[in-house]
Amino acid sequence: MRKILIILAALLPICCFSQTVTGKIFEQIGDTQEPLPGVNVYWDNTSLGTTTDTDGSFSISRPDIYNNQLIVSYVGYENDTIVVDDTEDYIEVILQINVELQAVEIINRAPGTHISRLEDKTVIEITGAELCKAACCNLSESFETNASVDVHYSDAVTGAKQIQLLGLSGAYTQLMTENIPNLYGLAQPYGLSYIPGTWMESIQISKGSASVLDGYSSLTGQINTETIAPDGGDKLTLNALISSALKYEGNLVTRFKINSKWSTNILMHAEQNSLKIDHNDDGFLDAPLITQFNFMNKWKYFHNNQTMTIFGIKAIYEDRRSGQVDYYNSDISNDDLYGIDIKTKRLEGIWKGGHEFDNKYNLAFKSTASYHSQESFFGRNTYNASQVSAYINTVFQGYFGNDETHSFSSGLSYQYDRYIEDIYIEPNNGTPAINGLLLNDTTLRTIESVPGAYFQYTFHKDKFPTVIAGVRGDYHNRYGFLFTPRLHLRYNINDNNIIRASAGKGFKSTHFLSENTSLLASSKQLIVLGNLKMEEAWNYGINYTHYFHLNDKEIVLNVEAYRSDFINQVIVDMDQDYRFVYFYNLDGKSFSNVIQAESNFELFTRFNVLLAFRYQDVKVTEIGKGLEVKPLVNKYKGIVNLSYATRLNKWQFDFTSQFNGDQRLPVPVYGEGDSPDCCTEFTNKSPMYVILNAQITKNFRYWSIYVGGENLTNYTQHDPIIDAANPFSEFFDTSRVWGPIMGIKAYLGIRVNIP
Repeated sequence: MRKILIILAALLPICCFSQTVTGKIFEQIGDTQEPLPGVNVYWDNTSLGTTTDTDGSFSISRPDIYNNQLIVSYVGYENDTIVVDDTEDYIEVILQINVELQAVEIINRAPGTHISRLEDKTVIEITGAELCKAACCNLSESFETNASVDVHYSDAVTGAKQIQLLGLSGAYTQLMTENIPNLYGLAQPYGLSYIPGTWMESIQISKGSASVLDGYSSLTGQINTETIAPDGGDKLTLNALISSALKYEGNLVTRFKINSKWSTNILMHAEQNSLKIDHNDDGFLDAPLITQFNFMNKWKYFHNNQTMTIFGIKAIYEDRRSGQVDYYNSDISNDDLYGIDIKTKRLEGIWKGGHEFDNKYNLAFKSTASYHSQESFFGRNTYNASQVSAYINTVFQGYFGNDETHSFSSGLSYQYDRYIEDIYIEPNNGTPAINGLLLNDTTLRTIESVPGAYFQYTFHKDKFPTVIAGVRGDYHNRYGFLFTPRLHLRYNINDNNIIRASAGKGFKSTHFLSENTSLLASSKQLIVLGNLKMEEAWNYGINYTHYFHLNDKEIVLNVEAYRSDFINQVIVDMDQDYRFVYFYNLDGKSFSNVIQAESNFELFTRFNVLLAFRYQDVKVTEIGKGLEVKPLVNKYKGIVNLSYATRLNKWQFDFTSQFNGDQRLPVPVYGEGDSPDCCTEFTNKSPMYVILNAQITKNFRYWSIYVGGENLTNYTQHDPIIDAANPFSEFFDTSRVWGPIMGIKAYLGIRVNIP
C-alpha cells in the first residue's frame, strides 16, 4: 500500500530545519514513478496543510502540539497515513490508484494567490492556476488580480510597461528568473514582455528587504519567476490566443525524459500585433505593432539524490513599431511623419546546480550570462545600445552543532556589466533653466565589476521567534565598498497567527538613460546635473497574517506596513520646464510609506473571493519645490477578485475589479505666451477610475477554451499625447500617462495540456 524512503537532506541551497518536513509524492505508472502535483498533505486533526508542487514536492511545518501522523490524500488515489518520527525530515510516498472511483467532484479550491505559510519572509505566491484567470500573455499582465504590484505604461506610444512595488518604480525591485537576477539595465523598459505567461510555473513576490544571498540591489523587494522545469508540468502544453486588436499569440511547451538522470524541455513563443488602432483620433497608434519570437531550452541532470544541475539557453527577437498612423501608409512620404521602431535581440544562458555532501552541508551555484542589443529611433531621436552581463553566485550551507537550530549560508558572488549607449536627441532650441550636461549627441560607455561576499545566520527553534540576520560586502569599481545588512524575524503566536518583520539596506546602480528611454518619445531634452551617485535606501516592514474558520471555510486576513527611506536617489524631474527633464542626486528627503490589507476566503463552495486595499504616501524633494508628492503614483488602490468553478471544474468564471485612486501629475511650466495649440490648461491630479476584467473558461479532459474581456468599462485617458498634431514641435510629449490608453479588448484562446 505504501513505500517510504528516508532521504538524508534537500538537494538545492535550502536549509531544512528539524521542525519542517519536506518530501515528494509519486504515482506508479508501469515500471516508472511519476511526480504527482496537487496532492493534499496535512497533519491529522490540525489545520496545518499544504499541496505538492508541479514536481510532486512539498514542505510542511510540524504542529506546535505533538502529532506525528501525516495524511496524504488525492482524488482518485487511496489515502495514506504516514507516521513521521521526530528524526525524519524528508519522506517519499507512492500513492496507489483507487480503482473503485467512478466520478470526481471538486469541493474546495486552494486560492491561486496566497501568502506562503511556511516562508520566514513575507512571500506572495502566484500559482499557475491564478495565471489562467486572465489572458496573461506575459509577465506584465500577470498582476491584474494582485494588489501589491501595479503595472503602468511608461509612455503613450511604445507600449513599454513598468511595475511599481511599495510605491516605487520597478527599477527598485529586483527582478529574478529561476532565482537569478535578470531583466535590468537595457531590458528594464520592455523586459516584462520577455517572459510569456504559458512558460511560467509560478511567481513569488517578496516585499521589503531581500536575502543577502541574492545581492545588494533589492530596495523594495523581489519578483521571481519560475519557468516550467524540464521534469515538471505536462508533457505537452499548447496555448493559442487572438484578441479583438488582432493580436495573435502561440505558445508550445514540451518536455522529454531522456533517462532516469536526464530530462529536457523546449519552450517556444510567437506573437504578432498588426492592427492599426486609433480610437481617440489623435493620429497616433493606440498600441504598438509588435512581432516577437522567443525560444528557450533547459536541461536537468539529477543523480543519486545528491547532485543536480540545470542549464539552458534563451533567445529573443522583438520588433516594436509605433507612431503616427499615416507613417505606415506607403502612399505618403515618411519625412515629416513621426515613427518609432525598436529592434531588440537578446541571448541568455543559465547554469546552476548543487551537491549534498552529507546530512549537514551542501554546496550550490547559480550563474548566467547575457547579451542584449537595441537599435531604435523615436521620430528624429535615436538610441542604439548594447549590454553584456555575467553573474555567478556560490552558496555553502549547513548548520552548527548536532541539530538544525543554528544554520548558516555563506558564499561569494561576482557581477559584471558593460554598457555602450549611443544617443542623439534633436535640439528643441530651448535654454536650460539650470545648467548641466546636455545629452543631445552622446556616447556613454560604462563598465561595472562587483565582487562580493556574504554571510547569513538563521535561528529556528520550536516556540521561539525565527531570526535571519545577514550581512554582505561588495566592492563596486565605480562607487567603492558597499555594506549591506539585513534582518528578518518571524514569530508564530500559534497555528493561526503569524507576525513577520524585516529591516535592511539596499543599493541600486544608476542607469538613468537605459531605464528611461520612453522619454525619447518626446521633444524633451535630457540634462544631467552633477555626478550621479549610487542610489541607497533603508527599508522597514511588518506583516501580520491571521487564519480563522467560519462555517468550516478558512479565511486569511493579512495586514502590512512598509517604509522605504532614501539616503540618495537619482531624481527624474519633469516639473521644472516643459522642454527639459533633469536628472540629479537627491538633496533632502525621499520616502515611501505603504499600508495594505487583504483577505482571501471561500465565500461558499467553489467560490473564492479576494478583497484588498492599499494606501500609499510617496514623496520626493525636487529642486526649487521642496518635498512634493511623487508624480504618477496612485494614492490608493482597491481590488475585488471573484472566482467560481462549477462541479467537476467543468466551467470557471473569473471577475476582477480594480479601483485606482488619483495621482499627482507633472504640470508643464510654459513661458509667457508659450503653450501648445491643443492644450491651454493642465490639471495637476488625475481622476479616479475603475477597470473591470472578466473571463469564462470551459474545461475538458485535456484541453480548455476561454473567452474574456479587459477594460470592460472602455475607460481611457483623454488626450494622453500633448500636441499630437505637431510631433516635431517643442511641446510634443508622450510621458504624461496615468491611465489606460487602449479601450475595451476581447480575446479568445485555447489551451491543450497532455499530462
